[in-house]
Amino acid sequence: MTSYGICTFAIADGSAGAGISVAGKVVSIDELIDTLPGSDWDALRGRSVFDLLQEWSQVKGVISGLVNAAVEKNLIAECGRAPGSVKMFPPIMKPQQIFCTGANYRQHVIDLTLDAGVGPEGLSDAELRTWAENMMDERAANGEPYVFMKPVSAMAGAYDSLPLPSNTTQPDWELELGVVIGREAFRVSREDALSYVAGYTIVNDISARDLIPRTDYKMLGTDWFRSKGQRGFFIVGPEVVPSEFVDDPMDLKIKLEVSGKLMQNETTADMIFDIARQIEYISSYTPLLPGDIICTGSPAGNGTHYNRFLRDGDIMTGEIEGLGVQKVHCVADHD
Repeated sequence: MTSYGICTFAIADGSAGAGISVAGKVVSIDELIDTLPGSDWDALRGRSVFDLLQEWSQVKGVISGLVNAAVEKNLIAECGRAPGSVKMFPPIMKPQQIFCTGANYRQHVIDLTLDAGVGPEGLSDAELRTWAENMMDERAANGEPYVFMKPVSAMAGAYDSLPLPSNTTQPDWELELGVVIGREAFRVSREDALSYVAGYTIVNDISARDLIPRTDYKMLGTDWFRSKGQRGFFIVGPEVVPSEFVDDPMDLKIKLEVSGKLMQNETTADMIFDIARQIEYISSYTPLLPGDIICTGSPAGNGTHYNRFLRDGDIMTGEIEGLGVQKVHCVADHD
């Protein structure tokens, strides 16, 4: 079976439509249907990626058949286009819900603790590190995921420019593994959780670090709306790779460079709460719906650690093993 991703793109000024990504080329699903004879693929015609995910268990076999037939007839090579030659949109343009699991990588949280000097008073750096490590081990054993939501209006494509708003001086990167839900999940067990996953994608949960704490009324704590919900602050794609083509989502390499400098270099194995535990936790409170995205947390190496934040002209290049590459140009937003 040929591995593939599903994506959303447009040619020139055309309308966005669902596509297939194979070996670095994208091709329209409708174009393949028009080229291949027969009615085997009619269930896919005119459907968005979101539409396909609503019936994922029924259509994924049809998509695989279409891809295999197209590869056999060399249509991907003949009709496919490089992602850089088309307009790539977020693969799921309007998911109903976006969930984010915060503080979910062990080394990341330890680094944040040390960088901010948060902990019991009077500890040396070595003692503070030991305290943070013990705290993370205790949380992993007996704690729960920490989840918040992100607005759909923050979404952007994998090659879009990122407008850096003037209301923050600390825009930061958080490259993450995105989990895409393929059927409704409500109060599911950890053991069954991964059977509800349609596939995986790359997300970058941009965060304005200086806007996270509320200073006007400190008891409010954190403000995820203004710090993470601004335009372009949720970069998704370039594609969703079906789960059957991801051997172990808990052992994927994650890398992010900012203007040529490697900042994040970790694997998903450093998660405190794995994907199945996150699905179990979220679905215990609210149903997960087909097309929903779960952002599973960001590994160590954020701008906070380096005291280096995104600037006008920066280029972020983010990659997760087997899921493609994002390349985003940062521009000052003067609106």
